[in-house]
Amino acid sequence: MKQENKGEEYLLSAERTHDISMGHRVVGHCGKCKHLHGHNYRFHFVCVANELDELGRVIDFGVIKENLCMWIENNWDHRLMLWEKDPLLPTMMQIVPDDIITVPFNPTAEQLAKYMVDKVAPEQLLGTGVYLQSCTVEETAKCRATYTISY
Repeated sequence: MKQENKGEEYLLSAERTHDISMGHRVVGHCGKCKHLHGHNYRFHFVCVANELDELGRVIDFGVIKENLCMWIENNWDHRLMLWEKDPLLPTMMQIVPDDIITVPFNPTAEQLAKYMVDKVAPEQLLGTGVYLQSCTVEETAKCRATYTISY
């Protein structure tokens, strides 16, 4: 339910997290991240709506799980993500083609968060009346990146 209060607009949100394990490397990195390595990633989803549903919710948490968490689980969990321009890609595709996820970006936490908000969520949440406003991707307990858009 969108409210007006002293010129400010409000959105209601529902949040859910999901954990996966995935390998990657950052092409061009000057430190350790240039090597193949992995993380126990934690994805934080913030879904927003202008009004509550008939039960008083932004969205059922199970719908977030089925549409966003399970998408990550089915497509990225326990796989190796490589940029389509990574020089290692051709060799890795010959060795373990079923284990590789190819993406059109260098797989940093920032890019993963942006991809979830801009590409995955619009398709996965289509018809729900809910939008993924923000995604935070934690690579470790100390390191995270967030991508947020305004509605």
